[in-house]
Amino acid sequence: MIFSKQLIKWYLQHKRNLPWRETQNPYLIWLSEIMLQQTRVAQGLPFYEAFVSAFPTVFDLANASEEQVLKLWQGLGYYSRARNLHYTAKFVANDLKGKFPNNYKQLLELKGVGDYTAAAIASFSFDEVVPVVDGNVFRVLSRVFQVETDISNASAKKEFQELALELMPKNNPAVFNQAIMEFGALQCVPKNPNCEICIFNDSCLALRNNKITALPVKTKKTKVTNRYLNYLIFEDEVKNTLIQKRSAKGIWHNLYEFPLIETANDVGLEEIIQLSSEEFSDKYAVISIENLSSVPVKHKLSHQNLSIQFWKISIKDLLDSGLPFSEVKKRPFPIVIYNFIEKELLD
Repeated sequence: MIFSKQLIKWYLQHKRNLPWRETQNPYLIWLSEIMLQQTRVAQGLPFYEAFVSAFPTVFDLANASEEQVLKLWQGLGYYSRARNLHYTAKFVANDLKGKFPNNYKQLLELKGVGDYTAAAIASFSFDEVVPVVDGNVFRVLSRVFQVETDISNASAKKEFQELALELMPKNNPAVFNQAIMEFGALQCVPKNPNCEICIFNDSCLALRNNKITALPVKTKKTKVTNRYLNYLIFEDEVKNTLIQKRSAKGIWHNLYEFPLIETANDVGLEEIIQLSSEEFSDKYAVISIENLSSVPVKHKLSHQNLSIQFWKISIKDLLDSGLPFSEVKKRPFPIVIYNFIEKELLD
């Protein structure tokens, strides 16, 4: 088909040199695809290289501790990906003797592997004729063929999969999948694409009908909540502090943090003195409390806007289970807390 021939020709001329494109090893392709979910290639590449260096095989990853995995993942976000990655590595290493399933249907049974990731591994590693559909593919197909289906509808993915499958050359599914994703990432970008140099500018229906900015259609909005987090950085007579592991489900599960007081809005010193006294006065004799945040640190997640303040609490005597800051930084933290430790506490 003309579309696929033009697309693949463009890809072979413009594709980025990325390490996971030089292999059919399903472990390496799986690793890259999990990392690139919700993550730009430029951001994910150094993490991929670090993981491959630390865990060159699925057995190495399976034998690592979760804390090692989370520490190496630190800064990449969406930490449930790392936990699922570790779980699946153990399953593949132990139950499947290190061999990944070789088809789309069975790949879908792996924890953390959805339609897109299963299709990517199946086509890139095993040449299975199955299309990938991600945000880039939605965008390219909706514009070139003016598909006005709302992509937030559950039925949309099937419609786009069928269209992609119709366009896909059955003798080269891997290259087609790579090509359409790369075209969406580099050429048919979300905002202000350069349609003048586009290989489809003579045939793109959205361009012809002035609908580039309107496609793809997505009406469902993500509900965002605001949260206000106050981290208490205790410091005793020997400069030790306290940290805790987040055991509750939700953001940053199994990562470390300082003792936390969550409030309904940003609070000042007086309220923190009162709240910390209510929770910790029977444990520690407080000398002073100081706000280490000149302004609250703003941190955006996919469904939450966080406003974070850090409060230094100096105490008499020694903390139970206290750790020096040099040891604290070795644990896996949410990146916003780790950056604060590096910048403000270890200068």
